[in-house]
Amino acid sequence: MNAEVTTMTESVTVPLHDFVGGPLCVTSTDGERLYDRIAPLLRSGTPVRLSFEKVEIVISAFLNPSIGRLYGEFSEDQLGSLLSFAHLSAEDRDMLDRVVENAKAYFSRPADYERAWLEALTEDDRGD
Repeated sequence: MNAEVTTMTESVTVPLHDFVGGPLCVTSTDGERLYDRIAPLLRSGTPVRLSFEKVEIVISAFLNPSIGRLYGEFSEDQLGSLLSFAHLSAEDRDMLDRVVENAKAYFSRPADYERAWLEALTEDDRGD
């Protein structure tokens, strides 16, 4: 579903309710689509505002591939100046903050995280 995107003096607002087609921001597929929509804008230096108006549920499975993934490509300073959020509840803001902190930690040492993940999988296979 194509979202109605409004522009305001060179910035772009993406109403997530329209983008995902309802009040639930819960799927990784929608998160990946959002990343694909906003990353090119951010690359070009266009400020992006994500509006959570009318969104009832947001989960990390949506935020990780959409927002968290941005920290693998953009610096914290870039995102701080180009990406903003509107109509985000305090609870959802806390979840977003956790996603961002986890993403920054992961992208600061991705090889270490991948190695730990593989070790954990191997331990599960051995029954440890």
